[in-house]
Amino acid sequence: MSIRDLTARRKRLRRTGGPAGRWGRRARRTLARVNATDRTPADLLRSALAADPGRPLVTFYDDATGERVELSVATFANWVAKTANLLQGDLGTEPGDRVALLLPAHWQTAVWLLACSSVGVVADIAGDPAAADVVVSGPDSLEAARACRGERVALALRPLGGRFPQPPDGFVDYAVEVPSQGDRFVPFSPVDPDEPALIVAGAEMSGAEVVERALGDAAGLDLTGPGSRLLSGLGFDTWGGLSAGLYAPLAAGGSVVLCRHLEELGEEGIAKRIESERVTASAR
Repeated sequence: MSIRDLTARRKRLRRTGGPAGRWGRRARRTLARVNATDRTPADLLRSALAADPGRPLVTFYDDATGERVELSVATFANWVAKTANLLQGDLGTEPGDRVALLLPAHWQTAVWLLACSSVGVVADIAGDPAAADVVVSGPDSLEAARACRGERVALALRPLGGRFPQPPDGFVDYAVEVPSQGDRFVPFSPVDPDEPALIVAGAEMSGAEVVERALGDAAGLDLTGPGSRLLSGLGFDTWGGLSAGLYAPLAAGGSVVLCRHLEELGEEGIAKRIESERVTASAR
């Protein structure tokens, strides 16, 4: 499924079943086998794509705007491939370069995190734009992002990945540039899992460390394998938020219901969402 297919599937896509659903024992054995060699987040995504490309991976809600979008493993991987091609090609990044991500907890942020892993660049959450080779900014941090002397990318964070009505001066509009990128990505050089891959809250981690910590967190978050579905209302400015909102569900072969502005919903609304989305665990 391509990015273009996403617009036709926004409201009510197929939901994950419970642990006894079709991602049952056989899928768990497959996941354990292929994940034994996964050493970067990009490896985890490739394994998920090989195991079951059609299952949901990220369901995103913005409770301030009413947006809901669901991405299967295949659709998410397509966005990641296109974004990685943009990073490596048009933006000219190389392994070891630093990409400052000035973005909230959002499905497009998750895409950028996996794209950075695919290329081998360091994803620096809320990093200093002046010290970055590339900055990727949401609409609320554009002024701060101008401190970057390298390439600047702006995300409107509008529903369905929409573009800015008027592109901000000095920035590449992500929504304009990404659709034309290739659907498959191959790095120019192999990604070293032991090199720095992520900086969050001042802590630097290699790709291998991200995978190891995500696998360790999965058990604590009650992610038991395929069919596990975690609702997360945490921000992406801490490791705990990144793990719950992306890495741990990916490592466990589960899925995430990622909620921005969850406080707008209230406890009754949250309870209804947990039921309707067949959530098996939550982190908020």
